[in-house]
Amino acid sequence: MSYFGMPSVDLLGEQIDAVLSAPSTTHGLARSLRTAAWEIELHRYHHASQRAWPDSRIDLKPTKVQIGGGTHRIEDFFNIDAVPPADLLWDVREGIPLHDDTVELIFSEHFLEHIDYPRSAKNYVREAHRALTPGGKIITGVPDAAFALSQYPGPLNPADEMVERWYAKRDCRNDINTQLDLVNLVNLVFRDQDDDPKYTPHLWAYDYEKLVQLFTEAGFATVEPWTFDTKIANPKRRWGSVYVVATK
Repeated sequence: MSYFGMPSVDLLGEQIDAVLSAPSTTHGLARSLRTAAWEIELHRYHHASQRAWPDSRIDLKPTKVQIGGGTHRIEDFFNIDAVPPADLLWDVREGIPLHDDTVELIFSEHFLEHIDYPRSAKNYVREAHRALTPGGKIITGVPDAAFALSQYPGPLNPADEMVERWYAKRDCRNDINTQLDLVNLVNLVFRDQDDDPKYTPHLWAYDYEKLVQLFTEAGFATVEPWTFDTKIANPKRRWGSVYVVATK
């Protein structure tokens, strides 16, 4: 047991697993509990790293950092992610464990939309500003909400490239019947969800204007469109995405 009689994280995880395995557990409860189980897993990774770096600053001072890259690795970039594989397992919703004014370049794509707005998203951008050197840059790519909305309102073309690219093999494909369904689902922008226990839903939609506002509010001097570079970015992410580069 932990403080105030609350169960420990490990015990809570075991209890959730037991409820999830019960045949009587409803679909709605199972979805909610899977979200909790996922957060418990993230907490375990983060807490283990936090024990090693209790002041939330690692000894290393990398000059190029990728955040939330998953399995996409970039040569010469230090990778920070909440789950393996990564050079450092850390939940950046709780801050970026890098020293002030030490990083020259931060890169992330299709990560920002997975964290809650405004608290975590704004905190992440402020933390990036703190860690960057004067003149340092952060490149951010996200699904482009303006692109997803470009055909709305109007009839849905069943052969729409957006449907085929992202949903042809998904269980929900037969439930995309109108253009509004596409707005909800296409390009993983607004509320794309899945019953896969490891799936991380999107929590906020962004377009170019919103990215400019977000980084400007955090103190960045300039925010401009970024020319897609396959030496850094994942080619699979190019279509239907918007990228900006913000300079401190």
